[in-house]
Amino acid sequence: RQQAGKRILHEGFDQRGKMMQIQLVTLDGVKFDEDAYAVVLPTIDGEITVLQGHMPLLTALKQGAMIIRRHKDDDDAKLEQYAIFGGVADIGSGRIRILSDEATHGDEINFAETEKAKAEAERQLANAKDKVEIERAQALVDRHTVRLNVANLRRRSKPRG
Repeated sequence: RQQAGKRILHEGFDQRGKMMQIQLVTLDGVKFDEDAYAVVLPTIDGEITVLQGHMPLLTALKQGAMIIRRHKDDDDAKLEQYAIFGGVADIGSGRIRILSDEATHGDEINFAETEKAKAEAERQLANAKDKVEIERAQALVDRHTVRLNVANLRRRSKPRG
């Protein structure tokens, strides 16, 4: 804690800037298990950025982009982006474990194929005849939208050459 007249910081704040273990586990196995500086997570309550020293938290995740910054000074081209589809994040002392049914690295997403798949899902949504078809088609649209967003993040952050 700091002295009077200065902001009182929570315990562990002095750990910021240091590395923490980040583990991303899916039904297919471990996708990421390394030390990193920060991770951005799409929680059901909004996007959060987790740094070393973050208070312990167990939170549900929604589909969206998970972004990992390996080192404090890394530029955007070095960020790791994943499209994740729900799950849970367990944030503890010096580590984060993310459990998700599925996670796809931005480099693994074929932009053109995903655009075509989204267009097909939108066509299915427009032609849906009942609630089940509407929900199924909307889920596909949402899924491909997340994948396109992550692919776009990856494309924008890569150096042009």
